[in-house]
Amino acid sequence: MERIKVLRVITRMNIGGPARQAILLSAGLNKNRFLSLLVSGTLGRNEGDMSYLAQENGIEPLVIPELQREVHIIGDIISFYKLFRLIKKEKPDVVHTHTAKAGTIGRLAARFAGVPVIIHTFHGHIFHSYFSSFKTSLFLLIEKALAKITDDIVVISERQNGEIKRYLNLNGKEKTILIPLGFDLNRFLNDFEKDKSYSLRRELGIPKDAILIGTVGRLTAVKNYRMFLEVAKEIKKRDYGKIIKFLVVGDGELKKELIALSNRLGIQDDIIFTGWRKDIDSLYRALDIVTLTSLNEGTPVSLIEALASAKAVVATDVGGVSEVVENGKSGFVVPLNDINAFSEAVLTLINDEERRKRFGIYGREFVKSRYSKDKLISAIENLYEKELQRKLL
Repeated sequence: MERIKVLRVITRMNIGGPARQAILLSAGLNKNRFLSLLVSGTLGRNEGDMSYLAQENGIEPLVIPELQREVHIIGDIISFYKLFRLIKKEKPDVVHTHTAKAGTIGRLAARFAGVPVIIHTFHGHIFHSYFSSFKTSLFLLIEKALAKITDDIVVISERQNGEIKRYLNLNGKEKTILIPLGFDLNRFLNDFEKDKSYSLRRELGIPKDAILIGTVGRLTAVKNYRMFLEVAKEIKKRDYGKIIKFLVVGDGELKKELIALSNRLGIQDDIIFTGWRKDIDSLYRALDIVTLTSLNEGTPVSLIEALASAKAVVATDVGGVSEVVENGKSGFVVPLNDINAFSEAVLTLINDEERRKRFGIYGREFVKSRYSKDKLISAIENLYEKELQRKLL
């Protein structure tokens, strides 16, 4: 039997959930049944590069340099033309796109090239908290048009499913399919050697007995790191007889601005900006509490990794957060932009080590059962098979 050829397109291989999923699926589909090709664009400034993970998994992406996150008319036309020619050459049975720009150019190129099955995954969405109201309205019109040429829209959480249906006017239409993310979590689940976390603390100059509170992600506006710094300031106002330090893991266009803000807030001696690091599993082990202050999320990978590492978390109630974090069982979920509620939740965990441990143990078992890579791969394979069979009827 001839293998099903899948051409997967992602805007760029930056650090984050979409790139992880694209790599995992490209490497993990049953090779006796599927042939996978991964196409990627190029990174923006200050973005962490995840191409090393592709190499570790034996994947060599085909790079279209003009395919970039920012809107660039000439570059976008060139990337469309190159992708169209590649699709005509490879003749894939399925084109599956990830992230907004790749979803736009990839789906259009696939449609013009006559690809039988076109699928797009919304890892998050840009329908609020990213751009101006004008840009957001424009992108929404584009996505509504693209939905009409898409066979299946994959969403990654129940809440996101409702939002996508509402924004794209898809209520009552069998267009979206819920497939939760999946990961290879072994590095977080199976290695709890304390000496690694202690050595990392020594490297960063953090006392062994300090309470270490961290956040992981791109330093961009939608991640709302200003709130994290305000929470840090609020916590430092109170003297509990404990050493409390804060860690920001990641990089991005707001790094200088956030460092300047930490100075203005007077917390510069208590906060460390690490940049991107590959030893993320050791970083999670070194932390006591992991936080997320985002304005908008799909399914937050940092929280899944934190829970897999048996860490208690505190996060804002956006996107699929409440489907990852069970409030009062694996962490606390608090209202968006509520600095006082967020600070109180973090302080509760600072002062209750037993609760931190209990939350961590519960969260680890939850994500291990829900976000396995095998479940994701099986669901995606079944989706491809189903759609191709439907087209042959």
